[in-house]
Amino acid sequence: MKKGLLLVLGLVLVVSLLLIGCESQEGTSSTEAQGITVPQSVNVALTGSSSQQTGIWVSGTGEVTATPDVAILTLGVEAQETTVKAAQSEASSAMNAVVAALKSNGVADKDIQTQWYSISPVTKWDDKTNEQITTGYSVTNMVTAKIRDISKAGTIIDAVTDAGGNLTRINGISFTMNDPTAYNNQAREKAMQDANAKAEQMATLAGITLGKPTYISESSSYIPTPYYLKDYAEGGSASTPISPGELDITLTVQVGYAIE
Repeated sequence: MKKGLLLVLGLVLVVSLLLIGCESQEGTSSTEAQGITVPQSVNVALTGSSSQQTGIWVSGTGEVTATPDVAILTLGVEAQETTVKAAQSEASSAMNAVVAALKSNGVADKDIQTQWYSISPVTKWDDKTNEQITTGYSVTNMVTAKIRDISKAGTIIDAVTDAGGNLTRINGISFTMNDPTAYNNQAREKAMQDANAKAEQMATLAGITLGKPTYISESSSYIPTPYYLKDYAEGGSASTPISPGELDITLTVQVGYAIE
């Protein structure tokens, strides 16, 4: 009896083991059939994209001082009358006289350019009617005149003031260079030298070898000397003094250097 019982228990144990093995195989097959995999480890390698700045990037600045040789004068006339036609007629006469004064003092036709022309009503508030009423019309005509001989700027201002009389309007004067190429070249050379010196110092401090430039861009600007016009109505026949001063021409470069 004991032997028979042991035999039965042994058979039950063998059958149980066989059933467990089958279930394990079915589970594995099901997972593979679904295409599900479980990786043991994941390795990710990140590399710099082409849009990223690599190497050494620096900015360099070059500045040179130049004496301007051209003056830009903004001037014109403004007339007010009770009708548009009357205001236009008065402004036209005054402007013709101003332009004639410019030309007689050496300003060429090509250097006189209209910048602003307007006709607008002149209004005031009427306390009796509690409304805005039109009392007349204003005509404004402004031009820019390029004065290529700066020494004549003061004389020209006096001439147009006399020609336009009380209708004369002078909005300001600025100075520039007719051909700044040579000064820009000097400023660019200084800017590149400045950038290269900075990059070499950075490379030395970092213990690396500086390579060739891989990227260069530039921007430039003028820094005009502020100028204030003396009231031309003062001093009678005294000529209006004009001082062109100097221009600071500044050029900035951005340079990217490779690392060898």
